[in-house]
Amino acid sequence: MKKLLFAAYDMSVGGIETALLTLLNYLADKDYKITLVLERKQGIFLKDLNTKINVVEYKPASIRFLPIRKFINSIKRLKFIIKYKNKFDFSASFATYSKVASFTSRTASKNCALWGHADYFELFRQNKNEMKDFFEGIKYDEFKTIIFVSKKACNTFIEVFPQMKNKVVFCNNLINYKKIQNMSKEETDYKKDKYTFINVGRHDETQKKLTRIIEAAEMLKEDNLDFKILFVGEGKDTSKYKKIANRSELRDNVEFLGVKKNPYPYIKLADAVILTSDYEGYPVVFLEALILNKPIITTDVADAVDDINDKFGKVVKKDENDIYMAMKEFITKGYEIKEQFNPEEYNNDIIKKLESIFNEY
Repeated sequence: MKKLLFAAYDMSVGGIETALLTLLNYLADKDYKITLVLERKQGIFLKDLNTKINVVEYKPASIRFLPIRKFINSIKRLKFIIKYKNKFDFSASFATYSKVASFTSRTASKNCALWGHADYFELFRQNKNEMKDFFEGIKYDEFKTIIFVSKKACNTFIEVFPQMKNKVVFCNNLINYKKIQNMSKEETDYKKDKYTFINVGRHDETQKKLTRIIEAAEMLKEDNLDFKILFVGEGKDTSKYKKIANRSELRDNVEFLGVKKNPYPYIKLADAVILTSDYEGYPVVFLEALILNKPIITTDVADAVDDINDKFGKVVKKDENDIYMAMKEFITKGYEIKEQFNPEEYNNDIIKKLESIFNEY
């Protein structure tokens, strides 16, 4: 039985955590022996983990007095090294930004991988120096493999780090499509009475740019179109979005539903999924929409042009006018999905790729 270790920050609701939960539970069912190291042993998804998974907390000391903090953390590092050094067949830092996840995964196996969930070139506003500083901080060059969930992210990483070309692998996120289909059947208290768009994700204007949706909604209202936009999620900019929507008198057109552990019934009842981010790794909501047979309006992020445009939806420019035009077209003409998504075939391709990486030890 192969022993695998994955490291992350916590198991709160989010796209990365959803992808990790799906992957770990799948591997545990396939008789891999899984250890999950968390910087914070918390999050709503913890109780959804397969009970066979061993969850370990590695929480750095946060004492203000620097000498004592350094001493305590050096002891913690030493204890982890003694217990786990090269004890696993494969290990991975699933939370790219976490230095703790980087250290624990690099320690646990020589066959270690760093997971990339974003197009970091776009995340750092095409600033190569900032991007290099970020990856040097997590010691990217000490990983045997660097996995990106989109082809675009792979390519931009290689442009900045050409010497890493042979270490970089594209592998999308596994998806539990049967669970999504079953959970989508749950009843909700929301009654749909007009054309409905849904956005699912963290409320962070820097990345998600949800003001673009609200500004597009203002133009749709000026056209006297009947529509609704559901926002599922929360974040540091939720109150900002609510204020803008209220100020624009969009109370009847925009509804904030908060965080939903099960967003799938809401996706199922919606007419279309909308995403307006500046950058993404590979949005989990793309896959969720495909599984529930919902068309997508999205900005040009990740592999949207190749995977979504003119097949499962429409890719638009990163501005409110283009978003408005696409939404108006969907409301007035609808959108017919052109291809059939095969989730089983999609998952099988991912598993083959991952198993080849696991077996490199």
